[in-house]
Amino acid sequence: MDTTHPTPGNLFAALRAAFPTDLSSCAVETDSGLSYSWQDLDQASAMLANLLESLDLPAGARIAVQVEKSVEALVLYLATLRAGLVYLPLNTAYQTAEMAYFIQDAEPSVVVCSASNFGWISKLAFLSGTAYVFTLNDDRTGTLLDRAAQLSATHAVVPRQPDDLAAIIYTSGTTGRSKGAMLSHGNLLSNALVLKDYWDWQADDVLLHALPIFHVHGLFVAIHGALINGSKMVWCARFDPKVVLQHLPQATVLMGVPTFYVRLLAEPLLTTAVVRNMRLFISGSAPMLIETFVQWQQRTGHTILERYGMSETAMLTSNPCRAEDGSRLGGTVGRPLPGVQLRVQDDDGHTLPVGEIGGIQVKGPNVFQGYWHMPDKTAQEFTPDGFFKTGDVGRVDAQGCVTIVGRSKDLIISGGYNVYPAEIEGYINALPGVAESAVVGVPDADFGEVGVAVVVPKPGAVLHSDAILVQLKSQLANFKIPKRCHVVADLPRNAMGKVQKNLLRAQYQNMPVA
Repeated sequence: MDTTHPTPGNLFAALRAAFPTDLSSCAVETDSGLSYSWQDLDQASAMLANLLESLDLPAGARIAVQVEKSVEALVLYLATLRAGLVYLPLNTAYQTAEMAYFIQDAEPSVVVCSASNFGWISKLAFLSGTAYVFTLNDDRTGTLLDRAAQLSATHAVVPRQPDDLAAIIYTSGTTGRSKGAMLSHGNLLSNALVLKDYWDWQADDVLLHALPIFHVHGLFVAIHGALINGSKMVWCARFDPKVVLQHLPQATVLMGVPTFYVRLLAEPLLTTAVVRNMRLFISGSAPMLIETFVQWQQRTGHTILERYGMSETAMLTSNPCRAEDGSRLGGTVGRPLPGVQLRVQDDDGHTLPVGEIGGIQVKGPNVFQGYWHMPDKTAQEFTPDGFFKTGDVGRVDAQGCVTIVGRSKDLIISGGYNVYPAEIEGYINALPGVAESAVVGVPDADFGEVGVAVVVPKPGAVLHSDAILVQLKSQLANFKIPKRCHVVADLPRNAMGKVQKNLLRAQYQNMPVA
């Protein structure tokens, strides 16, 4: 079969069709000096796909992968798509109890892990009925590659329909057990094509990839963006600001989380000369402080493009890329992407007018198929007319720009009043000496729930909890004022830079409030 033309519905075939004509040109260059051509990606994914097919796996088999970032791990993802199977990426930070849950829930036919974890992961996998466990390391070694090395470097792409399952992404599980979001070939391809146009990908673009690849941001948004445009990637094994700055002159596009930009701003070597070839800086996965947004403009001359997405939907909204489409507004995540319908509703299902805060609901070809093995939960999260309840709280302005206020689970209802933590955090972050903050709700006998502020000072700054609360009282209604404030060295974050408010709630819920 001619793999240069898409097999109907298969995401890999669409990505493969976008490879440049010159397959000998560089597709991925690593920060360790390795170079992979487009032909390497094609042939290596063919060999791994042939290996997977040789195992005689059942239709729709899940391939669970917990390995360190490497180009070979990327190739395994492409091979899984190519073979018509379902890719299941798992955070490298997950430990025994978490891995046991994912393996039992997803029932993968194949598990791929780092050799250093083979002992305990293989035990979990075999006890759960997994047939095969392979190893894959970030130094191009492992039993997976050893087995695939004996197989053909050509492979006919397995036909798939747009609604066929391509990947399962487990949510973080901060409000209960993790849910497996089922994303189809059509979900992922539609989003990749929309972003290619909306973010104005150019023929000579080069993506600097410094994100992990077990998450929607690094695996789908970044990698699909480069591949569907036939663009080279400069591949960093992990985010190191000095390494990123070293490679920025070679790149035109960088996708990151706000923490990336904060840490880059702390580096003296960040200059306009270093970013001279850059076209686009994108940020997502967590809210960005206005201070960071403004400092980046002043320091580099570039305006960061903020966007909004989630595991269940990939990207939903984006600030404009092209100047003719408008300005990028700090603190907002832009307008709904083409094909995405977005509305804000109250708890009674009424659509709210412009500017009012409520639950964000979305509908479009990028919205997932449902939660793995959770039909009741899936039905609960969709409205009768097919909109997905994101769980995010926000508002839409008169120009259609979306501002995220917080997560519905973060909403604090204190004495019958709704308190949105993001609003309070905005005021705290604007205070002198404050680097960042998080406000969480904890149980209270009188009010039902009260706010607790956790504040991180800037280097060298000395903050006093009582003084912070006094300053807030001059700016906000009394019911919004946190009842307690704690000054700490840093906030707990997950791998994507999101503050783990569930950990803060657990830490402070039993402490007495004033």
